[in-house]
Amino acid sequence: MHKILTSVALLALTAGMAAAEGKLSIYNWFEYIPQEMLDKFAAEYDVEVTMDTFDSNEAMLAALKAGKMGQYDLAVPTDYMVAIMAGEGLLDTFSHDEIPNFGNIDPKWIDVPFDPGRKHSIPYQWGTTSFSVNRDVYTGDIDTLAILFDPPPELSGKINVLDSQGEVLALASLYLGIPQCSQDREQLKALNAMLQKAKPHWASFGSDTAKDVLVSGDAAAGMIFNGFSAKARAEGANVEYAYPREGFVAWMDNAVLLKDAPNRANALKFMNFLLQPENAAALTNYAAYTSAVIGVEPFLQDAIKNSPENNPPVSAPQGTFVGVCDEATQTLYDAIWTNLKK
Repeated sequence: MHKILTSVALLALTAGMAAAEGKLSIYNWFEYIPQEMLDKFAAEYDVEVTMDTFDSNEAMLAALKAGKMGQYDLAVPTDYMVAIMAGEGLLDTFSHDEIPNFGNIDPKWIDVPFDPGRKHSIPYQWGTTSFSVNRDVYTGDIDTLAILFDPPPELSGKINVLDSQGEVLALASLYLGIPQCSQDREQLKALNAMLQKAKPHWASFGSDTAKDVLVSGDAAAGMIFNGFSAKARAEGANVEYAYPREGFVAWMDNAVLLKDAPNRANALKFMNFLLQPENAAALTNYAAYTSAVIGVEPFLQDAIKNSPENNPPVSAPQGTFVGVCDEATQTLYDAIWTNLKK
C-alpha cells in the first residue's frame, strides 16, 4: 500500500512539473518586445507565453506588492527598482551556470551597483530619458531642461511628462543642481516649488502615450525614452531628442527572476534566450534602445546603429542613474510626487 501511494504521489508530482514546463508569465513594459520573439521562444521550447504590461516602475512594484507576486515568473524593472525589489525580498536568485549564455553579457554590465555580480537579473536594454521637441513648433535651443520646467511660450501648455516618479524627480533635481535623495529641507522645498510652478505648463502625464502624443501633435514637446523618440521620428514626427547640458537620466532595464515564480525553469530558459546575440539584436531593432550583449552588431539594422537618439553629441554630459533613497528620505520624495499629481 505504501508503494502504491508513493507511485500515485510521484505521478501527481510529474504531472504538475509537466504542466509547469509548458508556461511562462512575463510582466514587462509596454511596446518593449516584438510578438515574433515571444512566438519564437514558445515554438522552440513548447511553452505557452503570456505577458502583462505596466507603464512605470512604481506601478509594477505596487501591483506585485498588492497581490500579483506568484503570478509572474519574470519582470523587467529599471536599475534602481531592481535594488528596491531585492531589498524587499521580491526577487529570487540564480547561479550563472543556470544561464549558459551568461558569458555573452558585456563585462561592464555584470558587476553593477544595483545587482552586484548579477544574482537576480540580466540586462534587457539600456538607454536614456530626456525629452523631444517638435521642430515645426519650436526652433530654438533645446539643450536645456528649462524646456520642461520653464518652457518658452511656444511650448507652454503643450508638454507631456512621463508618469514616472523616479525619472521626473531626477531630471528636476538635475535642473536645480541639487543631489538626488537630498535630506536638506530647503532643497526639497525648492524642488517642490519649482515643480508646482512648472506644472501649469504641462498638458499631460503619460508614459505609454509619450510617443503617440508627439506623433499626433497633441504635444509639441515631451519627456520621453530615447527609443520611443526614435520610433516617433520613424512614424513621421519632426522631433529632435535633446541631451540637455544640465544632464539627463541614464537607465538599464533588466529581466529579473521573481520570488515564487511558478515556472522558474522556463524563466531561466527565457533569460538565456534573451542573451543569444541574434535575439538580443531583434529586441534592439524593435525597441530602438541599446543591447548589453556581445555580438549583436552584425544583426542590427542601420537605422538603429545610426540613430541620433543612440549617438549623443560629444558635447553631451554623462547620463545620471536614478538614485535609491533610504526609506525615510524616499517618504519625502513620495510626498512631493503625490502633491505634484493632485
